[in-house]
Parts: sequence; C-alpha cells; structure tokens
Amino acid sequence: MRRDDWLLHQLPVGMAEDDFLFRFVTIFQRVADTVVHQIDTLPHMFDPTVAPEPMVQAMASWLGIDWLDSSLDGRQQREIVLRYAELIQWRGTKRGLEQLLTLLSGAPATVKDSGGVFAEGESPAAPPHVRLDMESAGWNSVPDLVRIVRDELPATVTFDLWIAGDRVWPTTEVAAVRTGRLPQPAANQTSGETDDA
Repeated sequence: MRRDDWLLHQLPVGMAEDDFLFRFVTIFQRVADTVVHQIDTLPHMFDPTVAPEPMVQAMASWLGIDWLDSSLDGRQQREIVLRYAELIQWRGTKRGLEQLLTLLSGAPATVKDSGGVFAEGESPAAPPHVRLDMESAGWNSVPDLVRIVRDELPATVTFDLWIAGDRVWPTTEVAAVRTGRLPQPAANQTSGETDDA
C-alpha cells in the first residue's frame, strides 16, 4: 500500500523540514497522485464489470457490437459485453443465435434451421433458411432485431422472425419480393364480394 506522503517521504530529513520545499514538493505529489491512480486502475479499465461506462461502450465497439444502446442501464450494458464476448465463438451458429436472442430479449428464444450434413449432390436446392422464435423483443425494436440477426447470419441464409407468436419478419412486402409474387389485394369491399381462397 502506498503512503499518502509517498513523494514527501523520499526527501532527506533536512529538506523535509524546510517549509517552502515541503509545500513545493506537495504540489508535485498532488499532480503525480492522479497519474499514479490512473496507472493503478489501468488493469480495471478492460474489465467490463468495473470499467467506466464509456469504456464499456468502447469495448462493445471492439467486439463489433454496434447495436449497444447507450440509454440502457449500465449493468445491462456490462452484461451484454460480457456475454457477447463469451458467445462470439458461436457466431453464425444455431447455439450462438439462440444465446444472442435470449441476451437481447431477456426471454428464451429458439432457432430452427434447414441446415444439416448432406451427401454430395443431395443438398436442398433452396437457400438455407432459419426460423427464429422469441417470446418478446425486450428493449429492442423490430428493425433493430432484424439488422442484428442479418449481421449474425451468413449472407446466403434467409430467416423468419416470430415474436410472441406473430411473424414480424419478413413483412408481406419483403416476402412478396423474396418469392416473386405480388401480394393479393383484399376482397372487394364495394361490391360485397368475398375471397373464397
């Protein structure tokens, strides 16, 4: 443990008794104390559990978490950085995506995919597809979730996102573009016709 008068304590006895020199060295000790304090706390700057919030946000950007909301509670930001650092090794996999969606929403999430191991020439012709089911969106908006999922999945994978039993992605318009079919107009309200399909 460092003494409070660590710099003054190093002065020879004759100099320490000089009032002017004592006050003069005290100025340098106060300045040096701030530098020494920063050096002492440097290892803690890279620990998300105790680092200042701006540093936690910087660590998030280092990990590629560009979606961390700075308005979130500091404790929640720290948990996201810690947990994402652990699950980044599973990025793009079913396990990683389930853990990420659970982290984002605070509720269980399930992932069903069309992937698998196939013999040569027996793989499906359709692109890989994933269905994501979440109990709630948590603090996220649907567009934010869609953007995060797109960043996590391989580029060729399509996905459906369901929240609390409702499909929120793809929207009807996006699904129409994906399949090449235009959405069917609603039943003709003016003539009273109904669509039997």
